[in-house]
Amino acid sequence: MPLQIVRNDITKMKVDAIANAANSSLLGGGGVDGCIHRAAGPELLAECEMLNGCKTGSAKITKGYKLPCKYVIHAVGPRWCGGQYGEHDKLVSCYQTSLALAKEHGCESVAFPLISSGIFGYPKDEALKVAIDTISSFLLENDMMVYIVIFDRKAYQISSKLFADINAYIDDRYVEEHRDSYAERISRLRSLAAEESCPIPAAPMVAKAASLDDALKQIDESFSEMLLRKIDECGMTDAECYKKANIDRKLFSKIRSDKLYRPSKPTVIAFALALELPLDELKDMLSKAGFALSHSSKFDIIVEYFVERGNYNVFEINEALFAFDQSLIGA
Repeated sequence: MPLQIVRNDITKMKVDAIANAANSSLLGGGGVDGCIHRAAGPELLAECEMLNGCKTGSAKITKGYKLPCKYVIHAVGPRWCGGQYGEHDKLVSCYQTSLALAKEHGCESVAFPLISSGIFGYPKDEALKVAIDTISSFLLENDMMVYIVIFDRKAYQISSKLFADINAYIDDRYVEEHRDSYAERISRLRSLAAEESCPIPAAPMVAKAASLDDALKQIDESFSEMLLRKIDECGMTDAECYKKANIDRKLFSKIRSDKLYRPSKPTVIAFALALELPLDELKDMLSKAGFALSHSSKFDIIVEYFVERGNYNVFEINEALFAFDQSLIGA
C-alpha cells in the first residue's frame, strides 16, 4: 500500500497509529511531542512513566487514549550534531523500529511527523530524505498505508538546489508556453495571412472503415493491455510493479481484471515510472488512457524533469510535487 505526504495536524489523523517525535524520557516535551500528550490526555503520560524511557534510535508503543488512533509509537530521534555522530543511522533505525512495532501490533495505517527536524535540529531536507527512503524500502516488502504529516510549509523542505533546478526548468518551459507578447501575436497573424494566400496541401485521405464493426476492430492496445505487456517485458511481478508505483493492490487488481479500465493521469504516470519507461514510451502509455504531457501543467513539467534525468523514484518525485503544491503520483 502507498506512502502519502499530507498537510495536517497529526493528532487529527484517523489511523491505527501515529508516531510521536519523543525525547528519551518519554515524559512529554515541546513541539509535536507536547501536542500529542495534550490531545491524548493524562493517561498517556501515566503509561509513559512506566516505560523507563527509550534510547535514541529506538521506539516504544502505548495506547492512543483520547486520540483518534489505537496506538502512539514514541520514536526517539537523534539530535543533530553536524552529522558526524551517527545521526543518519539513528534516524533510519528510529523509523525502522517504529514501522516494525506498527506491524507487530497489526496496524494497517500509521502517520509520522518528520522526526528530529524540529528542536532536535536535523536539517529538514535531509530528515525528509531519510523518512522517504526508509519508509519506501519498508513498503516494498510490507502492506501498510503510511503518511508523512506536515503541519505547515515551514516544516517541509526539499534541498534548495533541487528546488532551484526544478524551478528554473519550469520557468524555461511553463513561461514559454504562456508567453504571448504583442510582437508574437503580430507574427502569428502574418503567418496565417501567408497560409491563406498559399494554402498548405491537404493531408492524404485515410481510408474510412466500411462499418462500425470494422472501425471497432481498429481500436489500439488499451492502457491495461500495454501495462501488463510491459510488466512481462520487464520481468517484474505484479507486486513489484504496483509497490514501486506507490499504488494500492486493490486498484491494481481492478486494472488487471478490466482491459478497458480508465485510470487517472497520476496513476498512469506512476506505472510508467515504476517500469522506468523513457519519455516517448511514457507519453505513449498516457495516450492509451487519453492523456498527454503538456508544458501548460507544472505537474507534467516536473515529471518530465525527473524522467529526462533518469530518476524514476516515485517517492522522490512526490517530494518535489508536494513542494510545488501539485497533486501526488500513485497513492
